[in-house]
Amino acid sequence: MLRGVENHSLPRAAAFFDLDKTVIAKSSTLTFSKSFYQGGLINRRAALRTAYAQFVFLAGGLDHDQMERMREYLSTLCRGWNVQQVREIVAETLHDLIDPIIYDEAASLVEEHHTAGRDVVIVSTSGAEVVEPIGELLGADRVVATRMVVGDDGCFTGEVEYYAYGPTKAEAIRELAASEGYDLERCYAYSDSATDLPMLQAVGHPHAVNPDRALRREAVARGWPVLEFRHPVPLKKRLPTLSVPPRPALVAAAAIGAAAATAGLVWYANRRRSTA
Repeated sequence: MLRGVENHSLPRAAAFFDLDKTVIAKSSTLTFSKSFYQGGLINRRAALRTAYAQFVFLAGGLDHDQMERMREYLSTLCRGWNVQQVREIVAETLHDLIDPIIYDEAASLVEEHHTAGRDVVIVSTSGAEVVEPIGELLGADRVVATRMVVGDDGCFTGEVEYYAYGPTKAEAIRELAASEGYDLERCYAYSDSATDLPMLQAVGHPHAVNPDRALRREAVARGWPVLEFRHPVPLKKRLPTLSVPPRPALVAAAAIGAAAATAGLVWYANRRRSTA
């Protein structure tokens, strides 16, 4: 149970959410593989491989070594991709692919934290081009995500500029706390993976969500709440019950790109405000 509305004479607080299997039921990056295939960015073999990776991820998650192999594979795979094309594909398919797999329980938590006066921050290992629009869809205040190096030709070079993983997530949280005035002891964090232990340990109210075996053991040993999210519900079905309008995402990574790529998101956000 969350605490009540924040006393604004106290330091600010935030809720930090991992994304994959915490807020949404699948891997955000791998979910777009079919769209990238249809857009000509990957071939059939790569599409099948990412589909298998999604299956492994859903079956039991990925440990550190598997995450490293996946990072190397994906960074190599996206070498030469046009960044603007990626953003356009994500914007065009976002609602069809992501909206239906958002956990109802997670969406409710986002609303409750906003109602209590806390910022909501998505902290994800997935790429910024995917995470930022999802953060906008959810009404997050900020997003921390992995960023790839972009060459002068507007294409990914295959190199990683910033990797939001493990201890790096905790560092990002502490940096945000310093810049935004968050009191980490009054902050919340949610994740499904033991690789996010540094992030969970950085706040006063850590929560394990659909935890893997290692995180479940740690949560039980430390007395952390263990939450089970099981009900993906499209946001459009939740619109009549929204108690607060979504906030525009104030992205902690690079800006979201050209207006053409984000027009659909702006329209959707406006529609949510008018409905609420």
